[in-house]
Amino acid sequence: MRPRVELAIALGVFGLLAAGAAALGGRGRREPDFDLRRSTFLTGPDGARGYADALERLGVGVQRFRRRPAELGLMRVRDPILFAVVGPSEAVDPVEADAIVRYGRTHDLLLAGKGADAVMRCYGYAVETRPNPMLAVLPGQAPANSDLRVWAVLARASRRGPRAASAWDDELPSLCRAPDVGLTDTLLRTAGGRTVALRLHLAEGRTVTLVADDLIFSNRALRSSAAGPFALRLAVGRYPRVVFDEYHHGYGPSGSLPGALLSWSGRSPWGWVGWQLVAVGLLGLTASAVRFGPVRPSPERRRRSPLEHVHALATVLAAAKGHDLAVRLMVQGLRRRLSRSPHAAGAGVRADPRAWLAHQARHLRSAPARTAVASLTALMDRPQDAEGVLRAANVVEDVWEDLKPQH
Repeated sequence: MRPRVELAIALGVFGLLAAGAAALGGRGRREPDFDLRRSTFLTGPDGARGYADALERLGVGVQRFRRRPAELGLMRVRDPILFAVVGPSEAVDPVEADAIVRYGRTHDLLLAGKGADAVMRCYGYAVETRPNPMLAVLPGQAPANSDLRVWAVLARASRRGPRAASAWDDELPSLCRAPDVGLTDTLLRTAGGRTVALRLHLAEGRTVTLVADDLIFSNRALRSSAAGPFALRLAVGRYPRVVFDEYHHGYGPSGSLPGALLSWSGRSPWGWVGWQLVAVGLLGLTASAVRFGPVRPSPERRRRSPLEHVHALATVLAAAKGHDLAVRLMVQGLRRRLSRSPHAAGAGVRADPRAWLAHQARHLRSAPARTAVASLTALMDRPQDAEGVLRAANVVEDVWEDLKPQH
């Protein structure tokens, strides 16, 4: 092999290997995720999928709630749960805040971020954002040992009670009726003493956890700071299940048309009628498809007799106004069938069927046969109509029955 050929082959193999390596490397590369929503469906730096996965690995069940807060009562959960509203992308309005507060009378709540401010105000706290990050420490921890930084703190606010709307209000009226707070525990504060996270013990026995900065639950913070242990301690060992609100992150209820139709048919009387009709149709189709008993034999096909062909020919000729010709052809056909050697017959006899009929009449012994031959001769002596052609066909059949050879 020439050196140039060897060099070309080597370069080609090297190019194929390089292309394969580039393709394999490109499969694992992902585009950066710039979605800022704190959703447990998102795996980007600002998502909260890591928090949900960590809870599941530690034995805490995770469930996503994708409906309006007004439908929280429809969620069938027996075990004590923690309903978490973590950094809602769309701020919770006062009407939804009232539904969440009412749900908090029977289940514990976790409220985090500026978007949940409307619910926090029902318990007497509000979120204040800061332009610069602040160092956050656990109670009893030295600031030097912490690497967690936050951008928001909690501040006291007037508790919102139910009030009517005013013409001068820029926002919806408050509707929430929060129970009284019995005891307050500080879970996280800044190095300067500002509160970042609180746990409120309500008079009704439930607890509400307030976290000012929802950045603590992001994937980036869980990996690069002490936010992971703090966030996990809020649920691990306290609740068997955590339900995350995904409705305010834009993940509303969704489904397909067949699924919606199936759900409607299960709760509507008209749907039940439709299912019953489908069942009846399937039963009818099944009954018609199953064969009961032996297979029926096909009807035997019998060849038509020559006289039937003669009768059909007479009918056709009668319809064509050839009545005399039809009678003559029937007589000639009868002569061919009765002659032992039709080709040996004389030309005169073959040309005039009357002579053949007269010859047959002299040799007939039975009276019905002689009468039939005489009737057939009479039909040939005068013009006939359609009825006469049919009568001639019947007479030919009678003559054939009397004169046909016996086998």
